[in-house]
Amino acid sequence: MEGLIVLIFIIGYAAIVLEHKLSINKSASALLTGVLCWTIVALVSTNIEETLHHLNEHLSEIASILFFLMGAMTIVELIATYGGFEIITDRISTKSQSGLLWIIALITFFMSSLLDNLTTTIVMATLVSKIVHDSKLRLMYVGMIVIAANAGGAWSPIGDVTTTMLWIGGQISTGNIISQLFLPSIVSLLIPLLVLSSQMKGTLPIKEENSKNTDSEEVTFGKNIIFWVGLIGLLSVPVFKSVTHLPPFMGMLLALGTIWAVAETLIKNKSEDVKNRLSIFRVIEKIDMPSILFFLGILLAVGALQTMGMLTSVATWLTDNLKNQTVVVTIIGLLSAIVDNVPLVAAAMGMYSLEQFPMDDPFWELLAFCAGTGGSILIIGSAAGVAAMGIAKIEFFWYLKKMSWLALIGYFAGIGVFLLQKMIF
Repeated sequence: MEGLIVLIFIIGYAAIVLEHKLSINKSASALLTGVLCWTIVALVSTNIEETLHHLNEHLSEIASILFFLMGAMTIVELIATYGGFEIITDRISTKSQSGLLWIIALITFFMSSLLDNLTTTIVMATLVSKIVHDSKLRLMYVGMIVIAANAGGAWSPIGDVTTTMLWIGGQISTGNIISQLFLPSIVSLLIPLLVLSSQMKGTLPIKEENSKNTDSEEVTFGKNIIFWVGLIGLLSVPVFKSVTHLPPFMGMLLALGTIWAVAETLIKNKSEDVKNRLSIFRVIEKIDMPSILFFLGILLAVGALQTMGMLTSVATWLTDNLKNQTVVVTIIGLLSAIVDNVPLVAAAMGMYSLEQFPMDDPFWELLAFCAGTGGSILIIGSAAGVAAMGIAKIEFFWYLKKMSWLALIGYFAGIGVFLLQKMIF
């Protein structure tokens, strides 16, 4: 029966990777994989009560991640609805191709660490589509946005789903992950950025904002308030966890409740049309629920493998045969370019215990870096890449030819900096 579970898992993974070929959404494949894996576990179980106990344990961990994501996505979407991100994007005015690339990449890098790489990619790719006219040139900018967003998300506990998972799971702490991964992450961006910017010469026309929204009240009356309330709320989540020792999703829900109350107050005396357009309920309708269900399905599937003891067996094999944990984590990062990094990190969390590698062990730090930045090597390797595919119509093989080698040298440069940092300090 273990072989059957592995077969279901592999078939499910293949369906996720071949999502566009099969025309089946990866969320459906993930949910089917997760439920079928647990169905087999239940059918072969000799103690159904113990199986249900394991399921409930996994569900509790998964729910904390999903609530965190839903809260963050709602806050970010509310800021976007009010036009809050224009506070940043409206200040970009350079006409230099290389100058714009540096500005876009660095804004993406730091914004990703404060928000998350998926949302940042959506915001910045949309911005680039408005100010860069040439389609081929625009692809280069969006490709760098993917690399920058994943690099920026790797060193922040709220910047990438995988880093958030490790943070919530107790494998890493906020201050340590920032101090240990900032330098490797910025190097993994700067190397590709230096190479690409050296190839970009001349200027580009900047589209004039000649059509400012005439419905200024609806769009701008609460822009600054919502932006700063949301940003402060997101930034306060790690502080909330440190002070109260409650799970991070509680801090995120506190931030969501606060910005929700502020938004309701802002539109209280507005017209019904404004209330309908800016209502939190309209915002919630825009949340990417298929992505939430994808995480649910794939984490359930990984939980089934963990319950059957398969992940422990894999960990033992890797440890016995590869010996070097740096090599193991590097391979995990490379694999995240082929398949989604969420289940890979979930598997690693199941394979290696906190007794074996305690909180803030270099193993977990390097795992956070490799899983986050390794997804940039292929366009399908990260949520940011998949979002960029949709917005900028990036083709898989174009990215493979133009951007993958840049991401790869940045990836290994970052690992080198991480190891050098450990040797020195």
